[in-house]
Amino acid sequence: MSDLLEEYYMLAIDRTKSKVLEDIDRYFEGKDNVPTYEQYIRERGEYIDQIFLNSWLNAATSHASNTVKRQYLLEKDYDLEGVSKKLVNQMFRSEIRNVTPFYVLDWLDEMFLGKEDVWSEKYNKSKELYEARVKMQEHREKTRKLMQKFEFYMEELLGDHYEDLYLYIRYLIGSHLAIEVEQQGVVLPTGEMTFSDYLYDEAHFAYNRYRYEEDMTEMYERLISGYLFDFGPNWIKDRLSSHLFDEYLETFHEKLPDKFIKEIAYDLFLDLANEFFADLLEELVTDLIKLIDTPFDLETHKKIYETDISERERKIVAELEEIKRRKEEEARMVEDVFGREYNPPGGRNIEYVLHIGETNTGKTFHAIQRMKEAGSGIYLAPLRLLALEIYEKLNQEGVPCSLKTGEEEKLVAGANHIACTVEMFYEKDFHEVVIIDESQMIADKDRGFSWYKAITKANAKEVHIICSFNARQMILQLLGDSNITIHEYIREVPLEVEPQLFRLNQTRKGDALVCFSRKRVLETAAELQRTGRKVSMIYGSMPPETRKKQMERFISGEATVIVATDAIGMGLNLPIRRIVFLENDKFDGTRRRWLTSQEIKQIAGRAGRRGLYNIGKVAFVHNPKSMARLLDQEDEPLQGFAIAPTTGVLERFQKYSRKLGLFFYLWEQFKSPKGTKKASLAEEKLLYEMIEDTMIEAKLSMADLYGFLHLPFSTNEPTLRNQWKQKLEAIVEGEELPDPLIKEAGLEELELSYKSVGLHLLFLYKLGRNTEAHYWERMREEISDKIHEQLKSGVQITRKACKVCGKTLANKFKFDVCNECHFERQKRKEKRKVRQNQS
Repeated sequence: MSDLLEEYYMLAIDRTKSKVLEDIDRYFEGKDNVPTYEQYIRERGEYIDQIFLNSWLNAATSHASNTVKRQYLLEKDYDLEGVSKKLVNQMFRSEIRNVTPFYVLDWLDEMFLGKEDVWSEKYNKSKELYEARVKMQEHREKTRKLMQKFEFYMEELLGDHYEDLYLYIRYLIGSHLAIEVEQQGVVLPTGEMTFSDYLYDEAHFAYNRYRYEEDMTEMYERLISGYLFDFGPNWIKDRLSSHLFDEYLETFHEKLPDKFIKEIAYDLFLDLANEFFADLLEELVTDLIKLIDTPFDLETHKKIYETDISERERKIVAELEEIKRRKEEEARMVEDVFGREYNPPGGRNIEYVLHIGETNTGKTFHAIQRMKEAGSGIYLAPLRLLALEIYEKLNQEGVPCSLKTGEEEKLVAGANHIACTVEMFYEKDFHEVVIIDESQMIADKDRGFSWYKAITKANAKEVHIICSFNARQMILQLLGDSNITIHEYIREVPLEVEPQLFRLNQTRKGDALVCFSRKRVLETAAELQRTGRKVSMIYGSMPPETRKKQMERFISGEATVIVATDAIGMGLNLPIRRIVFLENDKFDGTRRRWLTSQEIKQIAGRAGRRGLYNIGKVAFVHNPKSMARLLDQEDEPLQGFAIAPTTGVLERFQKYSRKLGLFFYLWEQFKSPKGTKKASLAEEKLLYEMIEDTMIEAKLSMADLYGFLHLPFSTNEPTLRNQWKQKLEAIVEGEELPDPLIKEAGLEELELSYKSVGLHLLFLYKLGRNTEAHYWERMREEISDKIHEQLKSGVQITRKACKVCGKTLANKFKFDVCNECHFERQKRKEKRKVRQNQS
């Protein structure tokens, strides 16, 4: 025997001896008389011979380490180089089969052969142990059956007397609650409060005292179970049938002990306590605490409980009836207030002219030519900048034209034409010609209703509607049986998608690089400026005056490249040779998504201005083939136009209430008519939450208040929201409007200052203080000039660096940790997971 395995060999011998002696005991159990030792050997010898080998293989294989196994095999001249652990185990198990066995029969012969008295004594002890074990099993089985019987009768007893027990627990908990309320000085609400509400409110009150308080729910759960364990066993014992006590005495020859009842009742009491607690949660606190004044008597408390239940059910029925009545009243209000307000009108005695086509096809030009010929006209633009462009164009061509947006009014003497943003449209004003630009915006969930209102309620001889092909079907449905003329426009300058991927160093004169955030515009512009290029910029939050100057730099050739957001796709005519998409996806305010076919066409259509280029180029940084397919794809027709509250809706609502909170609630309940989408009114609700139930709401009429909620400014800027509120506070207090906050430390502060002045102008024009507004318009122009100069002189972007190692990152790199640090971090995480799994 190798010294390496001696320990396991001895262990195998011990196990073998133990198993053989156990086998002898089992052998004796089935014998009424003592058999001879020789008889045992004849019958069990074959099994006994196998015991040692099995014990030895299991002991050595299971307990010996891999190192020991390898050393043992090496002693046997095995070559183990490159051999797997699994194969080592197999070789080891096979080799140790040849070890010298322990001769079990020799060991048995030594103990019992020729020693009949020793063999008989072994038999007698085995039989005694067997009989004792049988008696114990019989006793356990009797006990189990008797416990099941007791449990059955106890469970039946508790079920039959559930209400009696509940009434007593109700009395005890109510008394405890009454003392707690008085001692703790708990102030109960004047209205009805359930026990559940009480526990919730008190737990939160304790939490707000910033000191530890026992969880109220757990405390009362323990209190109920404590009561049951206290009186429950004796209560059960007094009501159990006498035959159960007799059966216990007959079985165990002793009287039934209390601990036997408690042991069986333990789980029953826990379940009962949970059911009682659930029932108590629905009870009214006032019903519970009054119980302390009535000593417990089962019949008396049963009557009290029945009265309380009856009253509670009556109140529930009354409450449900009230809810039903309110719902019916609410439905009537919704129908009366909103009702048929949003059904499209039938045919009208107006000549409608649809200008349908792709971007950059001259649709707006032809409509404006017609407006110039008319005696009066109004141009409705999606952007203040476009309204300003038409205003300047018409005045330069000798056609007097005024300008009106939410933030400015420029009235020209003798002007019968006006250019304004679509939100400024007023349906009662008559114009010979009305032009509604970018009418596919009717599907926009927030602004679309302004186009719907203009299209369906225009008061004019002619209404010119300019839109993309995918809006055609919807607008024709809106116009119904009206007199309609359709002009379709096709691009004269074709678009060509470049097959190769675009790289920033390939930027050339006449390129417009498009991305979808102000940050990315500034970063890209800064990178191009560092290479010596002259760059113009356009993004949504840029002041229109600044945007105009940036465009002029590009048009004049002072800037050779323009970097812009998708704002470039909205009616801006620029000498663009090539549109480059630096991104194929965008964040739409809710989620990041791929660009749609219509979005790509709207932007790409700005490439190849007619008269300058014979072809318009389009390039992509990623997936040019997929993007090209979207560019060629026929768009799905627009489905559903946006609706929003009208003046008529607000007037009808005021018959019921002056609370805009109720108005917003009813708007949410209103089911939008088929084919329409409700405006979310998210910005209006955000502002309303700031002034709800304040002096502002109390002093302003609902129409005026809604008008202030509807002002078009950047509500996502917290500082602007605060300024909005401060100005309203000044109005209701009869004080001067606070001046805008103006800071000029950097580009972002200048842009925010511009918006602040714009908000101030919105208030001034709404209050009719036009003279004062002229000063702030000049101030806003000065801020716009400073923004333009900063952009012109070069954008300074803070160096982007890995926050772990400090390595410089590309500005367009999306993450704040470099790839190397990220992968290193991932490795550490994986190692931690492995260690956790091992432990």
